[in-house]
This record gives sequence, structure tokens and C-alpha cells, in this order.
Amino acid sequence: MSETNTAAEKNGEFFSYKGYPLVRKGDEIYYGNMYDSTVIMMQILEKTKMGDLDVASRIRIYQMKTDETLSPVEAIIKQSEKSSLYEALDIAYVWLTRSAVNS
Repeated sequence: MSETNTAAEKNGEFFSYKGYPLVRKGDEIYYGNMYDSTVIMMQILEKTKMGDLDVASRIRIYQMKTDETLSPVEAIIKQSEKSSLYEALDIAYVWLTRSAVNS
């Protein structure tokens, strides 16, 4: 990771997708605001080599409550599995927007 990205993260700035923060650590991606009632966690389960790049080819998606008193298993509201990062982000965005409307 470049020094610029590291400095931005320290200042509380993150990459975003459709207005929601997007943070990756290894093969886990968190999408959404942690101060909202729910957030999305995506786990990259498989990668496919395309040229020099590893591309996610199987991703498990969890919509989770951000209530810290719940165990991780109790916090899971929904889960799904998709075959590309784009599909995973697409369904994650729908879940987050629906959750925000219902809150």
C-alpha cells in the first residue's frame, strides 16, 4: 500500500463505492458505515488468475448488525455467495440501502 493511502486512512478517509466506505484487509472487505445499524462483510473465498492479477471468483457476503454486544454468529442477518466482486458489491449496496430505509 502506498504512503498516500496509509495517510488517508489515518485521517479517516476511505475508498467508497456508491457513497459507502469500502475497506479491505487481506481477503475480507467491509462495506458500509460502522455507525449505521448494519454493515456488509465480504470474504474472498477463491481467486482466479487473469494475466498478472488475482481476480475474486467466489465471494461470500454477510449483512451484519453493528451491535458489539452480539456474537458474530448472532449478528448475521443475511448471507449470499456471488461469483464476482461486482455482483457482490451490487447486492451489498441493495442490502445497505434497504436497511437504511427500514431504520
